[in-house]
Amino acid sequence: MKVFFKEYIISILLTILLIFILSLLISTTDVSENIIKPVVIAITSISIMIGSFRVSRVKKEKGIINGSILGLIYILTLYILSSCLNFNFTITITSLIMMLFGIVGGAIGGIIGVNFKNI
Repeated sequence: MKVFFKEYIISILLTILLIFILSLLISTTDVSENIIKPVVIAITSISIMIGSFRVSRVKKEKGIINGSILGLIYILTLYILSSCLNFNFTITITSLIMMLFGIVGGAIGGIIGVNFKNI
């Protein structure tokens, strides 16, 4: 459980760092703001994938389950926090896509982590 929580926090911190970099790019270049939603979904999925990979690499079993659980907990936390901040608890197509990518990204990261061989 300790390793799970640690990697969950690392995933969140990685997401914050990458979104900060994205915001710098958008504010200092001519990059269109239309890329925000897809890039945020990609950043979130990659962060979850990395956290799931690391959890499954340590646990060495049930990668798909551990990864999916990490992705689900991450996405539910994100949904609850953003809903509280926006005072809006509706589920949109974007939130469904985020949930799907979070869980699938976690499962993929978990599968890779369990099967990863040290070189």
